[in-house]
Amino acid sequence: MATAIVVAGSINMDLVVHTPRLPVPGETVLGGNLQTSGGGKGANQAVAAARLGSPTVMLGCLGQDSFGDALFAGLENAGVDCSHVKRVPGVNSGVALIGIEDGTRDNFIIASGGANRLLHAADIESHADVIAGAAVLVCQLEVPLDAVQAALQLAKQHGTRTILNAAPYCEFPAEWLALVDVLIVNETEAARLSGLPVHELEEIEHASAVLLGRGVGAVVITLGARGAHYVDAHQRAYYPAYPVQPVDTVGAGDAFVGAFAVALAEARDVEETLRFSNAVAALATTRAGAQAAMPTRAEVDAYRQQWE
Repeated sequence: MATAIVVAGSINMDLVVHTPRLPVPGETVLGGNLQTSGGGKGANQAVAAARLGSPTVMLGCLGQDSFGDALFAGLENAGVDCSHVKRVPGVNSGVALIGIEDGTRDNFIIASGGANRLLHAADIESHADVIAGAAVLVCQLEVPLDAVQAALQLAKQHGTRTILNAAPYCEFPAEWLALVDVLIVNETEAARLSGLPVHELEEIEHASAVLLGRGVGAVVITLGARGAHYVDAHQRAYYPAYPVQPVDTVGAGDAFVGAFAVALAEARDVEETLRFSNAVAALATTRAGAQAAMPTRAEVDAYRQQWE
């Protein structure tokens, strides 16, 4: 089966502790039991896409350690093609330390890049045929920027649609934006990239227009419990979030991105893409963990029938 989606990005082991409240600087807060689960924005998005039935390839780096073994197996079990994941001896796999507040479900995340820092342009270029054969490439900013740039450039050269989830926020060359078909960011990231406040609808549209003016094909701003807003040169659309009682919001943004990539590969229209992506993100918040929370296509279809 032809590859629909290639994800170039990070793979982490998430170490998660639930706490009564998040600590302030210098404070120790006692939490619950330690939970370990597969994470990393790239891997989360790949699992989200694969669980939705799209043939998905992961480009990334893992250490040759026990976390790396577990992460590799977890991706394969989710249906992700890991034959292009590099294993590096003598370096730890990526790790994310996550605290989740019990009442609000707010979280903090501290990531240790580990092997993710060793994914470079040469690694991406060695898999140019994989990117060329895909419908959609998805990138984030948890791996070295030369790897992200190489992936976006190769995709553009070969006519592969590109999604950049510009998270976690960092500064990158402005010329990248002309390589991006769809930029997906949350409110904070949109504000940092545009240099404008992003809260009310008018502000969201103004910031989106600024980013379009810098060369992006389309801008999607995710608004958490308020849904998502889309704008391109020809249309704009908004769709509210589905009502859920969240258990864990850690992987929700990645669920949205993975689902958006699937919808883009399937050539769905904008409104249907937002509905589908919001439903996947909503379902992902009802379960603990990141990759473990990603729903299947059948689960998403049943959930949407219930609400729509």
